Amino acid sequence: MVLTQTIPVLDLQDFCGSDRPCRSRFVRELGVALEEIGFFAIVNHGVDPGLIQTAYQVAQTFFELPEAVKRQYEKPELHGQRGFTSFGREHAKDHPFPDLKEFWHVGREVLPEHPLGDRPLPNLSPVEVPQFHPVMTRLYLQLEACAVELLKACALYLEEPEHLISAMVQDGNTVLRIIHYPPIPAGVHPASLRSAPHEDINLITLLCEATTEGLEVLQRDGTWLPIAALPGQIIVDSGDMLQQLTNGRLKSTTHRVTNPVDSRERRFSMPFFVHPRSEVDLTPLPQCITYTGGQKFPSITAGAYLQQRLHEIGLAV
Repeated sequence: MVLTQTIPVLDLQDFCGSDRPCRSRFVRELGVALEEIGFFAIVNHGVDPGLIQTAYQVAQTFFELPEAVKRQYEKPELHGQRGFTSFGREHAKDHPFPDLKEFWHVGREVLPEHPLGDRPLPNLSPVEVPQFHPVMTRLYLQLEACAVELLKACALYLEEPEHLISAMVQDGNTVLRIIHYPPIPAGVHPASLRSAPHEDINLITLLCEATTEGLEVLQRDGTWLPIAALPGQIIVDSGDMLQQLTNGRLKSTTHRVTNPVDSRERRFSMPFFVHPRSEVDLTPLPQCITYTGGQKFPSITAGAYLQQRLHEIGLAV
């Protein structure tokens, strides 16, 4: 069976090239997708497909280590924002049952002399898998370069200066999450899912092609739409911070990862959560307030917003 994509598919080279009509069409299609669905797929994104596959290979090597070894990299003081987070620790906002997953977070790498006000949390590196950290760091940088171009297009769609939103994520709190959904354990609650219905916290998320299907998006008619994991495509969705910044014009759409029919099937995925710097003001943009007919979201900084949501999903106390 040949899978086809169920959401709009955009070509990033239409935006990065010199053809102005293609660039304008890309901006319009991206904006409409985020207004109407909150999701689209991107091709010719500049992220090395070989690097993605290598990342999945080293991820599998890590997650197959003994539990006691993996837990050495779970540091409570980092609130799940770096290193390992064990199976069942995270839950969706307002969902009583934990997600059926374990994951690892990679953050920004900076030199000691970098002029940042707040130093990023330290990254951890599993010594048992020497390739892990260098491979994930390269992937982080390639995904970030793609994200910057997408945020430029977002700003242009909103008729704002091109670099308005992309400047917010420079030296920001962006994280790469490497997720392992192991075989479904016996005896889990029937309401437990690999990832319960939720919205992402951040501005946008770039999701490298997962190793199996399972991602679904909630449509406005209340039905769930499966999104295919196709080679060469990165899935992009808008998060709560972008919805906040645009006063609800661009949607943060509920999505989930369902359990497989074969309970022994495992799944890997790598979402790249694009965050602003902590001090960035997420007060809705004036033009978006005018467009949507009055301010619908409060003023808040990105740092305060993130801490509030980490508490809600069980990663911070």
